[in-house]
Amino acid sequence: MPGTVPPVADERDGLLKYLAQQRLGIRYAAFGLTEEQIRLTPTRSALCLGGLIKHVTAMERGWVDTMLQRVPDQSVEQAAQQYGTDFVVTDEDTLQSLLADHAACATETEQAVAGITDLGQPVPVPQDAPWYPKDVEAWSVRWVLLHLIEEIARHAGHADIIREQVDGATMYALMAGAEGWPETPWLKPWRPPVDSAAETSAPPPAAGPIPSAG
Repeated sequence: MPGTVPPVADERDGLLKYLAQQRLGIRYAAFGLTEEQIRLTPTRSALCLGGLIKHVTAMERGWVDTMLQRVPDQSVEQAAQQYGTDFVVTDEDTLQSLLADHAACATETEQAVAGITDLGQPVPVPQDAPWYPKDVEAWSVRWVLLHLIEEIARHAGHADIIREQVDGATMYALMAGAEGWPETPWLKPWRPPVDSAAETSAPPPAAGPIPSAG
């Protein structure tokens, strides 16, 4: 992941590359953390880094389902009761499992978009939650991808704040450490403390390469 999105060939390529960049941003916020650390809530927020990764995965899948007009597998009442549970890191969750599911979700999205010829294809607006507009009948696939970029970027920023409160690590240093950038006068890549290196999780597997046009 470079510090900026690579050059884009066309609109579709640009949307997917910006989406991939934001996904990597939230993954790198968890780089080098232990299983205990991904569950910490060091700010006034009740959320943790593991929960943010889990949430953006569920959120992206939900929007792809909406984009493809898949019929929900649960009722509106059931969905309302489960609202917010995707932020909760369970005993069964691990950083590795959360990142693996997040990467699988990225692949699912890219495959779904590849199967759509027209980015202007209408996406009917759901009417089962209070935040959906009542005066708009349909968005487009293009709109959904832009919304995913917006929402993941917002949570990636939230993740940066939580991570800095956990151990002081910041975005560029984490990116440099995860990708093995050389140390320069501008930037020192983040490294785990020596005394906790054995407990520190491995670098996060990439959520797929930033896609190319074609």
